[in-house]
Amino acid sequence: MWRHIASNAVTFLLVGLFLLGGIILWGKSTYVSEGPLEQAICVQVERGSNMRQVSQNLEEQGAVSSPAIFRMGADYEEKSSSLKAGSFLVQPGTSMQGIVDIVTQGGASTCGTEVVYRIGVNRVSVQVRELDPVTSRFVERAEFTPGEEEAPEAYTEISSANDTRFRVALAEGVTSWQVVEALKQVEQLNGEVEELPAEGSLAPDSYEVRPGDDRAEVIARMAAAQEVLLAEAFEARDPDLPIETPEELLILASIIEKETGVAAEREQVASVFVNRLNQGMRLQTDPTVIYGVTEGKGVLGRGLRRSELRAETPWNTYVIDGLPPTPIANPGRASLMAAAQPAETDYVFFVADGTGGHAFAETLDEHNRNVARWRQIEAERGAEAAGNASTGGN
Repeated sequence: MWRHIASNAVTFLLVGLFLLGGIILWGKSTYVSEGPLEQAICVQVERGSNMRQVSQNLEEQGAVSSPAIFRMGADYEEKSSSLKAGSFLVQPGTSMQGIVDIVTQGGASTCGTEVVYRIGVNRVSVQVRELDPVTSRFVERAEFTPGEEEAPEAYTEISSANDTRFRVALAEGVTSWQVVEALKQVEQLNGEVEELPAEGSLAPDSYEVRPGDDRAEVIARMAAAQEVLLAEAFEARDPDLPIETPEELLILASIIEKETGVAAEREQVASVFVNRLNQGMRLQTDPTVIYGVTEGKGVLGRGLRRSELRAETPWNTYVIDGLPPTPIANPGRASLMAAAQPAETDYVFFVADGTGGHAFAETLDEHNRNVARWRQIEAERGAEAAGNASTGGN
């Protein structure tokens, strides 16, 4: 009898172990398999949350089929204690294992709302936007000009949330003075910038910042990024360029940046300046004159005077030979590469063509015709504006 009982006990134990093994295999398969989520979502993890709260939230949003398996998988991988606060984008079909990785890997939030301080050539603005997880596109919630407009309620509400991301976005062609002045208005940052960064030394890009970050450290990140871009461009430069140092390349790139906003013609604009340098011609470019007037401290806001075109400043390329002594703005990657690898042309002149771009010419006669055409366009636009003003715009 005892032998029979023992035999049954062994049988039950084996069956139990087999069932337990099957459950474990099923749980593991469920944990790593494609999840049930049909549409991308933002998962918000509040500061102080635990895996139980997160798993319940995920179940409610249809992202996991079993909160218990989600938690056991996180425990097994020893990630339960690594939960990060923030808002995280979860794509359709993401497995439980993938979601655990998303909410424990650290770093910045990948979803939800963000506040972007846009430092442009003509204005500084603050944009509040929210990511639509379905389209993966940001939707603007509010925008205002700091120092000129009162911050909207959406900014006040979102900027105080724990999971809000903050960015500082530099446009190509801003000056170092503009960047420093704009950073003073980023209320999430601390500290002072003791010394104005060298002109051209900051890389136009978008930089994520955190509340409490030091302004000088943000500037240092921008400068480090520009060093990399400049080194890459100088390394890739055409061997016959009339450029001997990285600083000269940076100066040329800054002039190209200020002369055109049309990406397709940067290399052509670069070719004009390179051809002029090779032929010993003065560059005669208006942005250098403007920089001599403003020294990068703001926007001129008017046309140049004849006296300013003749004024002897270190940057006025109508009166100096070769390149000016410093850059006149912070150029982006595209302008740096255009300066390093200009188009092969015989152009030595260009003028606005009325479309936002330029008309290029190899000879003075051709250039004069282009100038006459541009003057005609200006006159026609002036007459049209005067006519609209006299009729109330109707």
